[in-house]
Amino acid sequence: MIEITTPSRIHMTLIDMNGEIGRVDGGAGLTLSSPNIKITAEEAEGEGVIIEGLQDFADRMKRAAESLLPEGKGIRINVKEVYPAHVGFGSGTQSSLAAAAAVNELYGLNKSVRELAIAVKRGGTSGIGVTAFERGGFIVDGGHRFKDKGGFMPSAASPAPPGPVLFREDFPEWDMVVAIPKDKGMHDQAEIDTFKKFCPIPIEEVREIAHVVLMQMMPAVIEKDIVSFGAAVNHVQTVGFNKRESLIWPDFVKNIASFMRSRSYGAGVSSFGPVVYSFVDNKSEARQLQAEVQEMLNESVGGSVILTKAKNTGAEISKV
Repeated sequence: MIEITTPSRIHMTLIDMNGEIGRVDGGAGLTLSSPNIKITAEEAEGEGVIIEGLQDFADRMKRAAESLLPEGKGIRINVKEVYPAHVGFGSGTQSSLAAAAAVNELYGLNKSVRELAIAVKRGGTSGIGVTAFERGGFIVDGGHRFKDKGGFMPSAASPAPPGPVLFREDFPEWDMVVAIPKDKGMHDQAEIDTFKKFCPIPIEEVREIAHVVLMQMMPAVIEKDIVSFGAAVNHVQTVGFNKRESLIWPDFVKNIASFMRSRSYGAGVSSFGPVVYSFVDNKSEARQLQAEVQEMLNESVGGSVILTKAKNTGAEISKV
C-alpha cells in the first residue's frame, strides 16, 4: 500500500489574457503546506477503480485512475483527507494527480508528473497546480501558444497541456493567514462564461502585470523581501483578469480581502476565490489577524481561517 499527500496551491494572477504576441495564460502561484489531500492506495482484485473513504472527489479520482489503469487491473483508493472544491486551492488538479500518481506507482508506469497531467487533462490554463504537485515552491509558468489553445478558457475546459515553467524558487518561511469561507467560487459553465465575457484583456494591463511579476514579485522571492512581495501581490489584484474577477466577488470576500490587506504586507484572492490569503512575518500578529478574520467569517458565511506556510517540495509518496 502507498500513501500520497498532495499540497494545495494559491493562484495569484494570470499574466496574459490578451494573446496579441502569440501566447495566452501564464501565471504566478504558490504551493501551500496545508491544507492537503491525502489518500492511500493498493492493488485490488478484479478490474476497475474503487474509491473509499471521503467521497468529495470520488468521480474525479475514478476518471483519473481509469485513464491510466492497465487493462484488466484494479485499484482501491481510500481518501483520508480533503479540502473544499471550487474555493481557489486547486483541488481539481491535486485530486486528479493524486489518483493518477497512485496508479503510476502501484503499476510501475514510470510516467512523469507532466505526463500524468496530460493524461488526466489538467493544466490547460495554469501550470501552477501541476508544478506544485511535482516540486512545490513559488512558480511562474509561460502559458500556451494561442494557436494551440484556440481561445480563452479555464483549465477544466481546455485540452492544452500544462504550460512551461519559467521560474520556480523556494519560498521564504513567511507566515500566511488564509481565510476559507464556507462558500464556492465560480466554476463550470459560469467560469467559462466569465472568460468569454472579459477576454481579451487590454494589452496595456498585460504589460503592467508582466512588469510587476518579473521586476518585483520574482526578485522579492529570491531576496526574501516581504515588503516588495506584498506590494506586488496587492498590485496584481487591481489589474488584468483579477480586476475583472473582483467585480463579481461577493461583498464578504471584498471585505475580508480589504481587511487582510490593511493588516498584512499583502493579500489577494486565489483564482476565482473565495479563499483569501495574506503574508505576515510575526507569529503573534498572524494569530491576531486569524482571530479577527475568523470573527468576520462567523458573522457572514462561516468557514475557517488557518495559519500556514509555503511548501517547497511536491506531493509526498511513500509506502505504508
